[in-house]
Amino acid sequence: MFEVLKTEGRARRGVFTCPHGTAQTPVFMNVGTQGAIKGAVSAHDLREIGCQIELSNTYHLHLRPGDGVVKELGGLHRFMDWDGPMLTDSGGFQVFSLSGLRKITEEGVTFASHIDGRRIFMGPEESMSIQSNLGSDIAMAFDECIENPAPRDYVQRSCDRTARWLERCVAEHRRLSALPGCVNPGQLLFGINQGGTYPDIRVAHMEQIAAQPCDGFAIGGLAVGEPTEVMYEIIDAVEPHMPADRPRYLMGVGTPSNIIEAVARGVDFFDCVMPARNARHGKLFTWHGTLNIKNEKFKLDRRPIDPDCQCPVCRSFSRAYLRHLFVAGEMLAMRLAVLHNLYFYNELMARIRQALDEGRFAAFRTEHSGRLENVSEL
Repeated sequence: MFEVLKTEGRARRGVFTCPHGTAQTPVFMNVGTQGAIKGAVSAHDLREIGCQIELSNTYHLHLRPGDGVVKELGGLHRFMDWDGPMLTDSGGFQVFSLSGLRKITEEGVTFASHIDGRRIFMGPEESMSIQSNLGSDIAMAFDECIENPAPRDYVQRSCDRTARWLERCVAEHRRLSALPGCVNPGQLLFGINQGGTYPDIRVAHMEQIAAQPCDGFAIGGLAVGEPTEVMYEIIDAVEPHMPADRPRYLMGVGTPSNIIEAVARGVDFFDCVMPARNARHGKLFTWHGTLNIKNEKFKLDRRPIDPDCQCPVCRSFSRAYLRHLFVAGEMLAMRLAVLHNLYFYNELMARIRQALDEGRFAAFRTEHSGRLENVSEL
């Protein structure tokens, strides 16, 4: 399922195999929350921009169109016409993001739907059932994503409960995968480490869940309010306790610099809504830093977004045209901007992998980690 091909320091170069193919790691997973990338980007577009793994949201697809509908139509791969690896999150992040609309008990979480207010219950068994119906290649265990900062005693109780929920996820996942008619009997299960910003709770929780027969492990509950350096400190604390023979996934992170720094700390998988969300507001990533394409200075700029980019947008359109689309309120503006930013992130991962292959990741980190956060002067 996962093989580490080589290392440079703690950075790892690997290959991940699942029922719908392989992915070279480190890898960035492109977020298609409801079975589509926001910004009018389809699964067919994802292939063109170098996406290896697509990620969709359990909670949102349970609400619309309903996981039973998706199963009836052959699973999420067939539904959205994506034939590559796919991960579904557990719904646990909604425990954080919908904090004003939920109640947590030992059994699970009761939500008020953000769409129509109807009551929805989701616990470990329900999350596993929904993800089984979707047929993703990687199912994430149901957990509570804790806000930062949070009181230590609450964080400890939450982690203990998340560990108990993982045991229930493992049992239910095994049961569902053996049933006749299972959409994807080879579906894998990843456990999630929590613990807020308390390194000792994080380590203890990681050691506890590492004893479970999971196919990979994630670090959750970061990039939700804590300073960046604190996030790095938590990764440094947890990583030595993560099984070395299984993938390591940093959930919901982040900027290009965050990704480079986390790769240096031993992380293999990433996802984040940032590249698509920023793109929809005109903030674009380039190899020379970021730029806001809405700025007046681009009104007559004939150059592509990034002269060093080979994405479909940079091969065909000028900065002036893209700025015009945003100013005019054209939907095409968001689509082209999202395509560029996602291509950039996938290309970033490809260049990281190449640097690891060639034994020069340290030099790549030094050259790019800070610069990619700056505003482009081109």
